[in-house]
This record gives sequence, C-alpha cells and structure tokens, in this order.
Amino acid sequence: MSLTLFNTLGRELQVFKPIAAGKVGFYGCGPTVYNYAHIGNLRAYVLHDVLVRTLRRMGFAVTHVMNITDVGHLSGDTDDGDDKMVRSAQERGKSVLEVAEFYARAFFNDTRRLHITPPTVICRATEHIDEMIGLIKRIEAKGFTYSAAGNLYFDITKFPRYGDLARLRLGDLKAGARTGVDENKRNPQDFVLWFTKSKFENQALVWESPWGTGYPGWHIECSAMSIKYLGETFDIHAGGIDHVAIHHTNEIAQSEAATGRHPWVNYWVHNEFLVLDRGKMSKSSGGFLTLQSLVDAGYDPLDYRYFLLGGHYRSQLQFSYQALESARNARKSLMDRIMDKAASLGAGPLPEPEPKALESLSQSKAGTYIESFNKAMEDDLSTPRGLAELWGLLRDSDSSPQEALLGAFDMDRVLGLNLAAEAERRRSPPVPDELKDEIERLVAERARAKRDKDFAAADRIRETLKNKGVTVEDRPGGTVWRCEGQASQS
Repeated sequence: MSLTLFNTLGRELQVFKPIAAGKVGFYGCGPTVYNYAHIGNLRAYVLHDVLVRTLRRMGFAVTHVMNITDVGHLSGDTDDGDDKMVRSAQERGKSVLEVAEFYARAFFNDTRRLHITPPTVICRATEHIDEMIGLIKRIEAKGFTYSAAGNLYFDITKFPRYGDLARLRLGDLKAGARTGVDENKRNPQDFVLWFTKSKFENQALVWESPWGTGYPGWHIECSAMSIKYLGETFDIHAGGIDHVAIHHTNEIAQSEAATGRHPWVNYWVHNEFLVLDRGKMSKSSGGFLTLQSLVDAGYDPLDYRYFLLGGHYRSQLQFSYQALESARNARKSLMDRIMDKAASLGAGPLPEPEPKALESLSQSKAGTYIESFNKAMEDDLSTPRGLAELWGLLRDSDSSPQEALLGAFDMDRVLGLNLAAEAERRRSPPVPDELKDEIERLVAERARAKRDKDFAAADRIRETLKNKGVTVEDRPGGTVWRCEGQASQS
C-alpha cells in the first residue's frame, strides 16, 4: 500500500510520492501567540501529528517544521486591522515578546497534554527577519512588487497562477474589489510584503530594511522559514481550511515568484473547522473554549484527542459537551478492555511494539487487524476507520491477550492515545501531579536536546532525573520513565 492524501491543489485524492526517496519535508502552519489556542485551533495540530506519525510508521524520515508567529499578523488576514501581537501586549500591559513567550509556553503545554509529537524544527518569526528580507529582495528583483506610501506590496496581476489553490480567478477578484480597505493597493488582493511606519505610528517591533524601518507582512514568514529549513520545493504543507483563500494562496504566489519553482509545494493538506451550535469557533467572537476549559470541566485532554480522531479531518466536526462525554466514555471503555487483557498477563511486562514482535503477528488474526488499520491510515488518514480496527482487535476473542495488546499498542503509535503508558500507570501507584509535571517537563526537554543532537544536555537531564529517582528508557513507541515502580510515557 501507499499513502493517499486529498490534495487541496487539484481537489482530488492523490498517491503521495516524495521528492526524495524515503524522506518527507513537511511544514505545518503554527500558532500566532497572542492568546491561548482554542480547541478548534488544536484540531489542526492533532491532524499534523497523525500525518507525521503515519509517515514515520511507513518508514519515512520526516522533517516537520512549524512556525511561531510573534510579529506581523494583523487582525484581518487581508492586511487590515492592527497587529494581533501588539494589541494583545497593550491590553495586558506587557511587551510583545513577553506576551509571545507566555502564550507559546501555553500552546506547547496544550500540545504536550494532547500527546502531540514535537516538530523537528520550531522557528519564530522574530528570529528569521533576515531570511524574510532576503526573500523579499528576490521577489522585488523579479519584478513582482511595487511601493506605495512606504509599504512594499506584491502585485498579484504579475503572477498568472494566483488563486489556483483556492480556485479564484483574477477577473472575478477585480470585479469584487472592495474600496476603503487600503487605498495604496492597486488591486484589493495585493498584499504587503514589508510594512514601514506608514502603517502604524508606534509599532512595537521594527527592523531596518531596504524599504525603510518597519516589519514584515504575515504571509512572508512562512515562505521564508519553510524555504530555509526544507528547500525551495518540498513535499507537504498543512493548515486549517481558513488559510486556503488568502494566507496559503499568498504564500504560493510569493514563493514561486521568488524561486521560479513550480510547484513550490506538492501536496496541500487542510483540516475543516470545529464548529459549535452557533458556528465556527474563533477568538474574535469571544468566549472560545481552551483545552484548559475542558480540563476544568473534568475531562482528560486525551478525551478531546479521542473525540477528534472520531471524525475525518476533512469533515466539519461539531463540538458539544455531550459529544465529548461520549468520547470520554468510549476511551474509558477502551482502557478497561486493555486492562482486562493486561490483567491476564499477571505482573509480567506489557508487550512492546518492536519489529520482531510485530513480525510474529503477521500471520495471526491480530495481524489482520493491523493490516486493515494500516490501510485505513494510508487512505487519507482515516482515523475513524483506524479506531474501528482498534476496537475490533480488542473485542475479538480469537486473539490472545498478548497479541491484542501488542497490536493495540502498535496502532497507538499513530493514534497517540498513550495506551501503553496509561496501562502502566494503572498498574502502579499514582504519581503526585506536581512530581509528574516536573518529570514530564524534564523528559520533554531531554527529547528536544536529543532531537537537536545536544547529547551532552540530554545526558545531564537524564542524570537530573536519576537523582530524583527516575529512570528513562527510549522505546519504539516513545520514552518511558519510571519513578519508584511507577511508569509513564512521553
């Protein structure tokens, strides 16, 4: 089997073919850190995680790049409104960078609780201004820009393929032109590459550039950073469906204008909205739900992950506490079945989904479920079908408890429900919350150090954990830590 993805560019299912054999370059749009992520935002990052886990399961070496927007994102995606970061800083009486750091930490705390694998590269916009300026220079040299009132704009009429991703036609765009948005624009869909002080009198973060003292537009950051880390053409770009018409359309235009490469990205993957009874969830509407809102209501973050896995990423998913309650009950029943299987093993260790152990399952009934699970995930990441195969395996009495657990833990390497760690936790006395948080923070820091090849730092963190009575073990399904006979997984 091979992976099939629905490519927004073309609106069809396509067999995934990487640019370089065995390798995947993947860019997923990250958060603008001016407020907490709401649960609708987090749907995108669970999708990105499932995609990366599936690719790695298939044997690909994945470089996953995610941006952190800490400058330049205006409250309107079409260059109108004020800077989201600046407005948030003013409202909170903090500096922009203080606000960015606070909400970035909150975001990564949410992704950790949702058991989302950290990206290979996390890049902040404010740390890549030189790359943005360099890319804008290339766009300007190719004749795609014009200056007006101090700002540098991208002229969409110079780029014939503008709007292909969103299936927009230039003639229709002109016919639907709005007035009063930005009188400096020749066309209403032109967008700013670089703002100067002509936009705001007292912009908090500004840099020197060939076009004056100012700051970059929102769209340019993703192009500059993805090109830096993945090259001028890469495999997959993902984000929410709301990015198609403006942000991703503009990314394509400026990137292909600068590099002359077409296509810039081969596969575009977009998740649909999470909706409430009153419509799409958004921060501007106020009263949005955060992951902590769900925790405060008594739910585990993985209840929410289970809820998301129950819907296909390309379908709108309606959130309600009733639906979340159903997900919680289903996850509890799932864990009860796993614990029933684990009880039959006595005090022996739980099986680990290692290659040799999984190979032994290939001719068994459990192996049939694993094969069907793989087909489901390779068919445009069908997590609902994947969950169905997991349930089928755990309900099937023809598989031994050892085989069922081995297959379930193997499937969970994609689903990310932390089944093995939860089973270990239930078999051991509970770890105090304050100690568990500290241990998991250190384990996550060690994982980042290893990913960055800072092995000396990783060894120091391991020694710190050892001094706290904690041992860590790197397994195929993740890092397991043990504290005085207790275990968990990160």
